[in-house]
Amino acid sequence: MMKIRKLFLGLALCAVAAGSLASSGLTGQPAPDFALKSSTGENLRLSEFRGDVVMINFWATWCGPCRQEMPLLDELYTRYERVGFNLLGVNIDDDSSRAMAMIDELGVNFPVLFDARKEVSKMYDVGAMPVTVIVDRTGNVRYVHQGYKPGYEEKYLDQVRSLLRE
Repeated sequence: MMKIRKLFLGLALCAVAAGSLASSGLTGQPAPDFALKSSTGENLRLSEFRGDVVMINFWATWCGPCRQEMPLLDELYTRYERVGFNLLGVNIDDDSSRAMAMIDELGVNFPVLFDARKEVSKMYDVGAMPVTVIVDRTGNVRYVHQGYKPGYEEKYLDQVRSLLRE
């Protein structure tokens, strides 16, 4: 019995490590609302963005794939912000100064929020880094992506474009 449990655990960890796109219990549900302090010092609330397509990207400074993905997400944000797309980067580090240094280094322009107590991460069932959640204009979770591999940004682009056309 223990071997079977270990096998299933190993397979689950491999799926996350491989950056699998995973469905989530949140898909099709209203996105849990939250308010967090941003890198500019103001509090931002998810519900304030109702009417826009919103990507929520959970990340950490110690996550290599997060570092790789962030400039690509920033390009997506810059390209579609003016047509009703917003991106909220939710950092889960205990120390926001490390996150601030990383976003400065990478030249990220999208809003970065700080979830040091990991309350929002728990609401979104974040178990790996990064996790990207795409919310439609009505506030429902439409897509959840676990992990990141090169090429995922094309899926994000297709999904965001599709939701912007709705």
